[in-house]
Amino acid sequence: MHDYKKLIFATISFVALSLPLAVFWHMILFHEQYEAFGAFTRAEPIVPLGMVSMVMQGAIIAYLYPFYYHRGHPVIQGIKFSLIIGVMVYTMMGFTAAAKTIIEPVPTFLIYVTGYYLLQFTVTGAALGLIYGRATGR
Repeated sequence: MHDYKKLIFATISFVALSLPLAVFWHMILFHEQYEAFGAFTRAEPIVPLGMVSMVMQGAIIAYLYPFYYHRGHPVIQGIKFSLIIGVMVYTMMGFTAAAKTIIEPVPTFLIYVTGYYLLQFTVTGAALGLIYGRATGR
């Protein structure tokens, strides 16, 4: 049985942590590099679509985590789980984006994307572990 308060809190924390990281990483810190790669094909991003994506990702991660966590340090387990899920997101946002869009040089682009997703899913995974702690409803 799920603890829906934790599920909601974990979803909100995913968005609250991911959004500023994404804005800082993609739009401030490495904006020029992403433009040079050709990764931005829209002059103005559609922010609500990005928000919907983050809410959906956060909700799915928060829902699935209790099925994964059995024992161990909650923060470490939260990070491990989030990184597993992050690999799925990374394959779409990294490899698939490079496969469908003219992005050059691809290896350099993938390094930037890898760095971002390692950071995002480590930070959000730590929060996930802290929120669920040792009691996951099992």
